[in-house]
Amino acid sequence: MDTAPAGLTFRDATDADVDALVALVESAYRGDASRAGWTTEADILDGQRTDAEGVLQVIKSPDSRLLTVERDGRIVACCQLEHRGDHAYFGMFAVSPTLQGAGLGRAVMTEAERLARAAWGATEMHMTVISVREDLIAWYERRGYRRTGRMSPFPYGDERFGIPQRADLRFELLVKPLA
Repeated sequence: MDTAPAGLTFRDATDADVDALVALVESAYRGDASRAGWTTEADILDGQRTDAEGVLQVIKSPDSRLLTVERDGRIVACCQLEHRGDHAYFGMFAVSPTLQGAGLGRAVMTEAERLARAAWGATEMHMTVISVREDLIAWYERRGYRRTGRMSPFPYGDERFGIPQRADLRFELLVKPLA
């Protein structure tokens, strides 16, 4: 367990964290609660962002870790890291909507990148972002990620990933070299 500046504690998620992590991810992206932050997808997707089964799958996977961030004993952020050979995949990134915009997301990304290098020797971090999320992509670009133009389809018809409110959703691969 590492403690970072601003009273943050980083640790791997456990089974006991599943409900709190599902609630965090949902609050950051879906419904009216998500509108308190700037990462909301409420205008492009309804339904769920994840569920207990999906979170537990990440926790149990031998090639993944679900980095959990606490402040004052409360889970305030998380992200998935997955080892994929020479690179790591960054996903399931969520910051409590009421804490967004204060540098917490930047701190989580910095720690995730450090862990991917230290634990797996990853030379790149990959992530996929819904291509219409220009504000979010711009934020990642300011953190050193670059757009690749490589797209993958959104899983239309699979409500585990949400109920699309528009027909042009797809994922773009963003990549950052890890020094």
